Amino acid sequence: MTNIERQNLRLLEAILFAASEPLSEPQLASRLPDDVNLGDLLSGLQVYYEGRGVELVQRGKSWAFRTPDDIRSLLEHEIEIPRKLSKAAMEILAIVAYHQPVTRAEIEEIRGVSISKGTLDVLLQANWIKPGRRRESPGRPATWRTTDNFLDHFGLENVQDLPGINELKAAGLLESGPAINAYSTFGDLVEIRENNDGPLTKDLESSLLTELEDDESGIYHEPLDPNG
Repeated sequence: MTNIERQNLRLLEAILFAASEPLSEPQLASRLPDDVNLGDLLSGLQVYYEGRGVELVQRGKSWAFRTPDDIRSLLEHEIEIPRKLSKAAMEILAIVAYHQPVTRAEIEEIRGVSISKGTLDVLLQANWIKPGRRRESPGRPATWRTTDNFLDHFGLENVQDLPGINELKAAGLLESGPAINAYSTFGDLVEIRENNDGPLTKDLESSLLTELEDDESGIYHEPLDPNG
């Protein structure tokens, strides 16, 4: 490795360490010299940090340093979160995750109720969803997708790692009924994950269990219940 290549590698390492959230490849490339092979540098850093106290991980199309799973529990501590997402917001986030790209009308059809004003804004401010491409249909409705920050929060490399129906049912987060039909009718990702026997992502399971709380009506509904 030449001195210039070593310097570029150090620069990339410093950029990733200083970042407060995952950085996309275009963001990284904009901070490096034009003639740098970003893919080679990222691969080199991944190999160098493999098995160390921190590892370079890919989250969608973004990259970040994160603590390895086998020692993460030793560093965890409980903190109080002043504001949790409402049950409605968690339902909408789950629908977007499993059916993306999805329009507002499709979200309302799956839930069976209209989206309250400001609910999408909360998810936007949390940087968990973002606008997608407009549909080539009458009115050209906007679609919604999850972000790389969503993947990073739940420890997922891509949306194909989301738990399937069997895993959600095994965790007690989903029961047989209309909601299952909604998954099967509108979601392609569910079919991809349905036969995967891998464990339910711990962070996702924990968040769903703790953050699915009653809405303002005080009536509890099952997640993704079209009658809710």
